[in-house]
Amino acid sequence: MSARPAAPRICLTVEEAAQSLGCSRDSLERHILGELRVVRRGRLILIPVVELQRWADREAARTIPERGGA
Repeated sequence: MSARPAAPRICLTVEEAAQSLGCSRDSLERHILGELRVVRRGRLILIPVVELQRWADREAARTIPERGGA
């Protein structure tokens, strides 16, 4: 008998979302969380994976100016 595959995650906790983006929880809360739609249930905050993907796509479209000029 084989184990059932885990159901795909559609939401992550704040800690999991920060890990997924490769940043600290503090950075996520200070700089990113306010731009995301979230699910709140009492003190629990869940962030839809699709919302993280949308945020990353929007931010990736921006260019970073070069330093010092070339």
